This record gives sequence, structure tokens and C-alpha cells, in this order.
Amino acid sequence: MNYLAHIYLSGDNDLVTIGNFIADGIKGSKYKKYPKDLQTGILLHRHIDTFTDAHETVRLSTKRLHEKYGHYSGIIVDILYDHFLAKNWRQYCPVPLNEYVDDFYDSLEVHYDILPLRVRKMMPYMMTNNWLVSYASIKGISRVLDGMNRRTKNRSSMNEAVVELETFYSEFENEFSTFFDELIISSNQKLEELNMIK
Repeated sequence: MNYLAHIYLSGDNDLVTIGNFIADGIKGSKYKKYPKDLQTGILLHRHIDTFTDAHETVRLSTKRLHEKYGHYSGIIVDILYDHFLAKNWRQYCPVPLNEYVDDFYDSLEVHYDILPLRVRKMMPYMMTNNWLVSYASIKGISRVLDGMNRRTKNRSSMNEAVVELETFYSEFENEFSTFFDELIISSNQKLEELNMIK
């Protein structure tokens, strides 16, 4: 899953949410040097990724892209699924997306000192361009995919995946909805389990 889903699945503890958000840059057992709530977020992130990668419905989505995009298919699906989460936000959260995202940005600034350098460098771009809210539109997702393609030095052609999104829009949306309901249950169970370890 991509940024918005990871943030949403973290619950209402700001430090757990930040741990989940920064987890991609924390390798192996290095998570143990962080405070307990951040560790919880990092381990939750890893659970979400493992659950997602193994899920049959997600594989249906990635299979649709695999011939053209190869091993980048999974990354593209993560981004497309964040689009459907943002677009259908009211189904999942009573707090409006703009307000929810503003609260998250505020939390990043409050906890700036504990953020890895990579995240600190990314924050201004993320906040200025309001990435998380922009996911709700196809135009916003197109910008994200353009940026990801540039990061691969144009090798991935991820910027072209908007064509598949528009062509198979209802298929991707149905797959997201089916999968995400199961992911919410699994993530909540994992979070409860991790909180009991404290």
C-alpha cells in the first residue's frame, strides 16, 4: 500500500502513524532503536506490506499491468489503491480528507526531530503539493506516477499507467474495495497484538 493507506491504518496514535509512515527507510532490526510506539508503527507497516503482497485480489490488479510494467506493477497498484481510498474517503473515515491530512502534516512538524533525513527532505514537496489529498483525482495520481517514472530515469514508464487506470477503472476499484475491507480487519488485529506486547 502507499502513503495514505499506511497512515489511515495506523489508528489514532500519532507516533504509531509516524512509525508506519517512515518504515520503508528502516531496514532489518534497526527499528529497535526507536521508541515503542514508533516500533509498533514500523512493524505494522511490514505486516501491511506482507498481507498486501500475498493477497489474491491484489494479484489480480498487478496481473493486469505486469506485461507492460513488469516488477513495477506492484508499486503502481499501491498508488492506484491510494487513489480509490482518497476518492472514497467518506466510506472509511468521518473526518474530511483535507482535515485528516492537515492533522497528519501538523504531526510530522511536531515530531520533526525524530524523522529520518529522507523524510525531512521529502516533507516540503509532499506538503506544498498536498500529495495525499491530490490522490483523490486522476490528475493527482498522474502527477505521482510521473514523479515515480522520473525516479526510475524513465525506465519504468509508470507515467503511462493512467491509461490502464482509466480503461479498467471499475475493475481496479472493485478489487480495491474487496481487498481493503480485509486489510482493515487484518491491520486492526495486528495493531491490537502489537499494543499488547508493550
